[in-house]
Amino acid sequence: MKKLSAFVLCTSFLVSHAAFAQDKPTVQLLATGGTIAMKIDPEKNAPVPAISGEDLLAIVPEVGDYATIEVNNLSNVPSDYMDPPRWVGLTKAVEEALSRPEVSGVIVSHGTDTLEETAFWLDITVDSEKPIVLIGAQRNASSSDFDGPRNLLNAVRIATDEVAQNKGAMLAMNNQINAARYVTKTHTANVESFKSGDYGVLGEVYPDRVVIDRTPTRRQHIPLVTDEMPRVDIVAMYGGADGQLLRHAVDSGAKGIVVQALGMGNMNLPMFEAVQYALSKDVPVVISTRVHNGRVMANYGFEGGGQTTDAAGAIMGGDLSPQKARILLMLLLQQGKKTKDELQPAFDL
Repeated sequence: MKKLSAFVLCTSFLVSHAAFAQDKPTVQLLATGGTIAMKIDPEKNAPVPAISGEDLLAIVPEVGDYATIEVNNLSNVPSDYMDPPRWVGLTKAVEEALSRPEVSGVIVSHGTDTLEETAFWLDITVDSEKPIVLIGAQRNASSSDFDGPRNLLNAVRIATDEVAQNKGAMLAMNNQINAARYVTKTHTANVESFKSGDYGVLGEVYPDRVVIDRTPTRRQHIPLVTDEMPRVDIVAMYGGADGQLLRHAVDSGAKGIVVQALGMGNMNLPMFEAVQYALSKDVPVVISTRVHNGRVMANYGFEGGGQTTDAAGAIMGGDLSPQKARILLMLLLQQGKKTKDELQPAFDL
């Protein structure tokens, strides 16, 4: 009888333990590289790609308290190497993971240099209520104050928390959560580099819980219809710009142009004439700005002012940074949209 009771007790414990393990959600970590996957090479005395997703996970055993983690090592490259083909592959990997019922969310580890671009790309191309959490690190894995482990642990907590549902792609670094549309890198080295300007953070990760105060509303979904993205170039406006770079971009095959204009979307006469040249060749031109906060508008009436470029047929890029305006234009072009009437609504959202 005692043996039977002991057997029942042991069996009960195993069943309860198994049930507890099964109750933990699954989170997939998609590792792409970046500083978070680098260590100091002794010969070069500089950070180089060195660790896998599994290596990073091994540094943070606490993540097992929150979820079962699957690792998918997509690449191990500096984020400076990210490009449309890699973005297309990443979208497919995220969609595949999130389509599985047991997966509560996806984490993408990534370099910080183009992290905001990849976040915005995924926010537009992936249609899911489940969280997509992007992380990076400002300090490499050889540093005594390596920030990658904390960012990974926070990302797992976000990806398994119901409060993160239906928020789109988010960036989680330095205990802060930022929306993909607005977040940008603001400092080359500081761990509190990623900020969202006037819009502020979505929320924060505290020791006891994840707090998210709002849901991003200015979101849209543009599905991929091809693996080949059209070429879209960014051309900067600055004092004395002559417009030749813009003309060359058109003549060398660019299918769209984003002008990083000044102020509310202004430029000088040579650049304005180059914009007119592009439009005459049926190459769409989006006007953005190098100013960090605010939006471009059809406001100033001098030749090259926002009002004149708008009247000439250029698209006003709203409050999107040049790099994010490029991504949106690229995705719209791959859908076959090309005219101002077809493109402008997506930038007005």
